[in-house]
Amino acid sequence: MKVYIHPSWQNQLKEEFEKPYFKGLTEFVKEEYEQHTCYPEGKAIFAAFDHCPFLETKVVIIGQDPYHGPNQANGLCFSVQEHIKHPPSLVNIFKEIETDLGIPYPQSGNLERWASQGVLLLNATLSVRAHEAGSHQKKGWEQFTDAAIQKLSSQAEGIIFLLWGGFAKKKSNLIDVSKHHVLTSGHPSPLSANRGFWFGNKHFSKTNELLTKMDKTLISW
Repeated sequence: MKVYIHPSWQNQLKEEFEKPYFKGLTEFVKEEYEQHTCYPEGKAIFAAFDHCPFLETKVVIIGQDPYHGPNQANGLCFSVQEHIKHPPSLVNIFKEIETDLGIPYPQSGNLERWASQGVLLLNATLSVRAHEAGSHQKKGWEQFTDAAIQKLSSQAEGIIFLLWGGFAKKKSNLIDVSKHHVLTSGHPSPLSANRGFWFGNKHFSKTNELLTKMDKTLISW
């Protein structure tokens, strides 16, 4: 299956596309999309990469897998399509931005506006069967997205990785902390946030402080 992904990422990940695991993964995904309703729509599977070219990546946020409800997933972690009700984790993300930066709660849950500024919104698994959370895990996506993280770690410098929750924190072993910045906290899901592990992390202001020190353009959250 031909992979349509931003040319900058195509160049960085071309070796992955030729590996046996990826060929098996593409066959699995193709069959799933033919036989079941899956999200996001096929053209948005690699949206995180398409909206955030390799050399423009300044911040990485790692999610687990796409939303599995109708019209939610758009290929960017934590993001939903326009005019869709904000899921609980996204609500808590926006609440933290409100208190951290003193800016109004946004109407749109579509985070393409972040991605276009250099925020890679990367789910570890890039597809899911409708109403079946985790249904496309352990099929090869994690190996592929780990390779993307490792490429950023080895080929770039000064990237800020925001690792929220236990799953994302495990990705820290893929990151060269001598070259990059890693900020960790609890997950923004209600279970974690309501126990005091999310609110007050100030990751959004801290990210912009780090970008200022590196003389990079700030993110308009």
